[in-house]
Amino acid sequence: MTAAAIALPTAPARATDIQRVKTPAGAEAWLVEENTVPVVAVELAFKGGAAQDPAGKAGLAHLMSALLDEGAGDLDSEAFQQTLEDKAIELNFSSNRDGVTASLRTLPENIDEAFRLLGLALAKPRFETADVDRMRGQLSAQIRRAALDPDDMAGRTFFSEAFPGHPYGVPPRGTIETLGAISRDDLVAGHARLIARDNVAIGVVGAITPERLAGLIDGVLSGLPAKAGLVPVPTVQPAGVGRTEVVELDVPQTSIIFGRAGPLRNDDDFIPAYVVNHILGGGSFSSRLFTEVREKRGLAYGVYSYLAPYDHAGLVLGGVATRNDRAGQSVDLIRAEIARIAKEGPTAQELASAKKYLIGSYALRFDTSAKIANQLVQLQLDDLGIDYITRRNALVEAVTPEQVKTAAAKLFGDGSLLIIAVGKPQGLGDVNVRAPEAAPATPGAPG
Repeated sequence: MTAAAIALPTAPARATDIQRVKTPAGAEAWLVEENTVPVVAVELAFKGGAAQDPAGKAGLAHLMSALLDEGAGDLDSEAFQQTLEDKAIELNFSSNRDGVTASLRTLPENIDEAFRLLGLALAKPRFETADVDRMRGQLSAQIRRAALDPDDMAGRTFFSEAFPGHPYGVPPRGTIETLGAISRDDLVAGHARLIARDNVAIGVVGAITPERLAGLIDGVLSGLPAKAGLVPVPTVQPAGVGRTEVVELDVPQTSIIFGRAGPLRNDDDFIPAYVVNHILGGGSFSSRLFTEVREKRGLAYGVYSYLAPYDHAGLVLGGVATRNDRAGQSVDLIRAEIARIAKEGPTAQELASAKKYLIGSYALRFDTSAKIANQLVQLQLDDLGIDYITRRNALVEAVTPEQVKTAAAKLFGDGSLLIIAVGKPQGLGDVNVRAPEAAPATPGAPG
């Protein structure tokens, strides 16, 4: 089906009936009560994440989140995992630069046990030495595997160059050395700082009443401290824009990441900028970058751009992977399209097609209970309002040609980019060249 053939619903039907559930203890969750699906999906997000890792302890939030379901309360790791399996409960924890997340899936008949285990994992993780060492080893192995992966190298280098001296410039997964420096006491302290009642957003979808959910939420949160101990993180602009860095790696293909400052999620011009980016590189087969780089010249299998509104920095990012001898040509085309859209803005036809696609495809974000629960949480984190789902398509439809032209000029300005290229690229012009990082060794346990 082509983009033009997609129907244009005003809003996803099931997801629009959101109930704000206030618990007796004062917590809040957003609920879509759905009795036709035999699964209850729960998403939680605690603000903070890797940006809160102490100096020299990068990867703390990542390691801590990986350990939350490795034994809690009176259940050791094996017993905890066995209980999940016996009750067909899915419970996963993860972290990113701005938060720690939990995802729970359960059948309605096991919901009491599922919430009990969730509460134990959040409030009383055991952080036993054997489990800490095992998970540290697994995460260290992942870091070693990624150390010389061109795409991973490009991403790490981009953020280190864009955010020197800022938490976003540090790898969220940490390094072999910083993981090795994290002790059990660090994990306990990090857990106490991040996992608290005042910095959580909760979304629930499934066959559960607001009254029952309220009691279960209070049970989950009752063991947590009232307030998180987050340290202030400054909001910054990316550095290094206008510079090209090459990390030399003996591979036949160059992995390239490019970017510059973009809007924050609550900026007034976010939606116009979102439409502009869709036209440039976010629309996959219909985007300008895909047409010029892939379809017309066959320089790469794919090329893309997207808006990345972190809590403390906004970015527009993009990437392409191409043969070393075609790297310069690919970057020249990307620069040319960015300069053209910044100067001229999108055409009327591009704007109409983008709006039609973005409105029609919005419902795909809500086609499963898990996706809906995730969106409920993201709306809270972004402070967009409980009615945003019903308003969003109208916001896209209301974007005018003048707004997208203004947004394009603001988003891409003079076209300067921070470009990171990993490989042996040719034709990139004036570049700074660096050697790849040495492959990390396996660390010992902290003292």
